[in-house]
Amino acid sequence: MHKRHKRFSRITGIIAAVAATSLALAGCSGGGSSGGAEGDPEKGALTFVYMGDADQQKAFNALFAEFNKQYPGIKLKAQGIPSGDWSVFSNTVATRLAGGQKIDIIQVATEGQRLFASKGVLEPLEPFIEQDQDYVDDYFADINPELVEFNEQFASGPDGETLFIPGGFNTMGLYLNKTVFEAAGVPIPEEGNWTWDEFEAAGTQIKEKTGAYLFGAGSGYFTDVMPWLTTNGASTFNDDWSEPTYDSPEAVESAEFVRKLVEEGLAPEPGGQFDAETQYKQGKLASIGGGRWPTIGMRNIDMVDDTVIVNFPTKTGNGSPVGWDAWNIAKKSENKQAAWTFIKFLMSQEAGEYFASIGGTIVPARTSVVESDAFTENAPAGSTRLSDAMAFATPIPSIDRGAEAQKAIQEAWETIITGNGDAADTLAKAQKTLEGLVE
Repeated sequence: MHKRHKRFSRITGIIAAVAATSLALAGCSGGGSSGGAEGDPEKGALTFVYMGDADQQKAFNALFAEFNKQYPGIKLKAQGIPSGDWSVFSNTVATRLAGGQKIDIIQVATEGQRLFASKGVLEPLEPFIEQDQDYVDDYFADINPELVEFNEQFASGPDGETLFIPGGFNTMGLYLNKTVFEAAGVPIPEEGNWTWDEFEAAGTQIKEKTGAYLFGAGSGYFTDVMPWLTTNGASTFNDDWSEPTYDSPEAVESAEFVRKLVEEGLAPEPGGQFDAETQYKQGKLASIGGGRWPTIGMRNIDMVDDTVIVNFPTKTGNGSPVGWDAWNIAKKSENKQAAWTFIKFLMSQEAGEYFASIGGTIVPARTSVVESDAFTENAPAGSTRLSDAMAFATPIPSIDRGAEAQKAIQEAWETIITGNGDAADTLAKAQKTLEGLVE
């Protein structure tokens, strides 16, 4: 379908080396078919597992209802797991599989794709793609080429099999409260770009003129750590995730910068009770970081028209983490053709537009949908910058032992931004932990 990445052989070697120490999925490996189609494409029962909280559940349910209007013969049992964390979600699903639960399709984000790809529990999709080649080609021609490459590089099977169809994605931007910026006399960054120094200066002026905080400092891997690393040319791991780089001078500088903003009072001390949406609505918070998902919150607090999305401020250049959803078919599924029918539905222009309009929390994969009213109406100005950010985005490093790595990364960052540890020393200790996870 598309050219494989040369670095993949090295990556898969690493997967094989650490697979034995990952989650106990061995009992699920093997079995099932060796490929090809099974079942009726318009009949059968499917269990689809995805990560979703109560708010997202409504949007998913509406989408599923649309699917069943077209395919009433497919009984879709959708199970949302409100884990709130992709590593937790992946562990939960892996445990269910190991326990023998029947699952036909798993919607997996980047943080869990390598884990499932390495365990032999997913069906190679080539036979299904070949039977609908024109349909699949149309889809891939409409999605971001970086997304195609990332999916292939980081989520293929050990022998290069296509195991996932990439879906929507999320990058990171900053949602700016226009009312707060105007009250402080701070201009919104032209073309959406600004530097760390300009960000800090804006925060100082906003604090002086309005008393509002500039932003909220946290320790979430995707939302709080990676944006600052990637805008300074750093990351937690190297390009193929084989070696941690969390103690680089650039990473240390990034953590020290965030701590400095906290010390200056431009962000509240981390760890306390801070309702960002309420503070934002009340004009006490100037910005909220996020991908597409804060748009839903902006609608709920009636702040869409008072908000504009810009890029994260930069030290050395634009940067953002990116993670993406992807769909697969479980090797033990007894209704693989029906599962493929559902995946094709998820790939359709119709599904993308429908999900975007009813409150999807991701940037649609299809560029044509991003550029349509379905995505931009009732959304903050600058929303398409979340899609444009793919041009400079870094896939969120997600090794097989991702949950352990995420814990080490977040704990170190929290130690630093709360003022409980020197940045260089703390990241050096975390680096040692991460090195132990990829040996």
